Amino acid sequence: MSEDKLNLQKRELTGKQTAELRKQGIIPSVVYGDAKTDPILTQSDYNATDKILRKVGYHSTLDLEIDGKTKSALVKIIDIDPVKRRIRNVEFQTVSANKAVEATAPIHIIDFESSDASKAHLTLSQVLEEISIKAKPADLPDALTIDGSKLATAEDHLTLADIKLPKGVEFTHKDLDLSQIVANVFDPAVEAANREAKAEADKSAEEARAAEAAAENNAQATGDEKAES
Repeated sequence: MSEDKLNLQKRELTGKQTAELRKQGIIPSVVYGDAKTDPILTQSDYNATDKILRKVGYHSTLDLEIDGKTKSALVKIIDIDPVKRRIRNVEFQTVSANKAVEATAPIHIIDFESSDASKAHLTLSQVLEEISIKAKPADLPDALTIDGSKLATAEDHLTLADIKLPKGVEFTHKDLDLSQIVANVFDPAVEAANREAKAEADKSAEEARAAEAAAENNAQATGDEKAES
């Protein structure tokens, strides 16, 4: 059992009717099981749901209590209103303690501050924030970590191969390219200079195109005048 529990009530309203629930401070949700089990339409108090979802996120298990029965589950989808930034809907997936499940784990880079790259005032740019993993619910980590303390130059980078997976955890996709970049190191001063140089080059190219177009127009006008005379 998880230490985190959310009470759900079965839901009757569906479709556009769920808008009325949201006005009442209630979040509509769905609980999925295996292929042999029909989804359960549910609902819960907004504040209680928001609090526990902020705690467990997408990758930890929680207990759902529905009609007095407790089910272990993962949060699969949280639908957020892009304007109001409030939860509109949640989808849960029930899990078995002895069966591996897929989940999304955030990737955290640690100890970059102690690296030679950081001491040289280089910047770390993380391009991959999360990855899909597979494990039994009890083995799912809060996050995957990569040691960034060995980074030294702007040519250095971190890849998926640098992640040390905890015991019982594996990447979901067997054919995953472990050379995929997670983070790069760059010199902000050099990047700024490159951007400025590119901007100047683009400006010069635009001026050259404008001058060429003007020359063509002048030549056309001169040709027209000669033709008329």
